[in-house]
Amino acid sequence: MEPRSGCPINAAVEVLGDRWSLLVLRDVIFSDRRYFRALLTGSAEGIASNILADRLVRLVEAGLLSRGTAARGQRAQYSLTEAGIQTLPVLDALGNWSLTWRPADNELHARHQFMHEQGSPFIEALMNDLRTRHLGAPPKPDDGVSPFDRLNAQQTQAD
Repeated sequence: MEPRSGCPINAAVEVLGDRWSLLVLRDVIFSDRRYFRALLTGSAEGIASNILADRLVRLVEAGLLSRGTAARGQRAQYSLTEAGIQTLPVLDALGNWSLTWRPADNELHARHQFMHEQGSPFIEALMNDLRTRHLGAPPKPDDGVSPFDRLNAQQTQAD
């Protein structure tokens, strides 16, 4: 997929700049939704099935997701690639901007506020956790509680 120009921002926007791609990645990263049905029914924004199918194809073609092969009667599982994992700092930056400038749901605001307070070491630890979950990388030594679990605990406390 060749970008329309040599501008790095344009190249990124061509992959990530539509209304749904970043939200699909958000749901894979933060909610561990890795199957079509979970992504479809779990979207707070109400993505249509044809749009979701199209975005999943685009994200796979762009190298941000991989699609596992599904045996007969089984569902295909989507996994982040390293390029997909590297979108986490982009999502974090967008969330940080939104904390200041946009209204948000209390539950989701608390999750991102926690990420903001923890800073880049937490983002890196979460990326390492995603590498373990999606790429099969060996887990990195930590304090015993995964960053993913810590993030989910923050969301639960806000309920």
